[in-house]
Amino acid sequence: MATDETNQQSPFTRPGFLVAAAFVVILVVVGIVLGVNATTRDSDEPGVASPSSADSTSEPSATTPSEDATETGACRVEGETLEGSLSTAPAVEWQYQGTMAFPTSDEFGPTQTTAEGVRTCFQRSPEGALLAAANGAAQATDGESIEAWLEYFLAEGPNREAVLGAGPGSGSDTSGVRVQIAGFRMLNFDGDTASVDVALRASIDGQTITMSSVYALVWENDDWKMAVQDPDSPVDFATIPDLSGYVPWGE
Repeated sequence: MATDETNQQSPFTRPGFLVAAAFVVILVVVGIVLGVNATTRDSDEPGVASPSSADSTSEPSATTPSEDATETGACRVEGETLEGSLSTAPAVEWQYQGTMAFPTSDEFGPTQTTAEGVRTCFQRSPEGALLAAANGAAQATDGESIEAWLEYFLAEGPNREAVLGAGPGSGSDTSGVRVQIAGFRMLNFDGDTASVDVALRASIDGQTITMSSVYALVWENDDWKMAVQDPDSPVDFATIPDLSGYVPWGE
């Protein structure tokens, strides 16, 4: 049980948690350590809000570093698909950001990396949207590049400024934590928007928790960006009992 002193230091009581809520991995860790109860979502629940308009940093061998990756039109990944879904796991290579594995693909992306270490430029396809969401989950665990990642990955709109203005905050210690991507569901894809459910497993002190993190993506400036519907909780997250209904995926 958390003490009063622990609660005072909890990022849940800091303004920075408005952004930390987007970082599902950190949320899982803090939830376990402090005993914060998360909402349990049945694994077969389809309801998701529709999207609106190194140890610290790895060196991805499948990407080409570029300082121009954030410019409009700089991402031109061939092979776009404007409809369809995804029921099988795409073939990818797994690399590491800290201790967390993330997927890369010469075909689906990321094909560029900024000078700040932000992986960008994903294919306009269900596979590209999936890899953008999965890379987002990994990028959110890296304190070195997290601000640059937010600047790039958040879609335009009033809620974008609300999230950026809150700042990433501090006080979340993820040492001793191991997180892995465990599966996915492509909930919606129409070429302009995508709703991607990435299942994560986190382990700490012998305890394991499985999380569903749903990314509402929009196609903006030739790349996938995250639409912020609620600045207090940019990612729709919940604990799930198992991976029923998910396509198994991971290193």
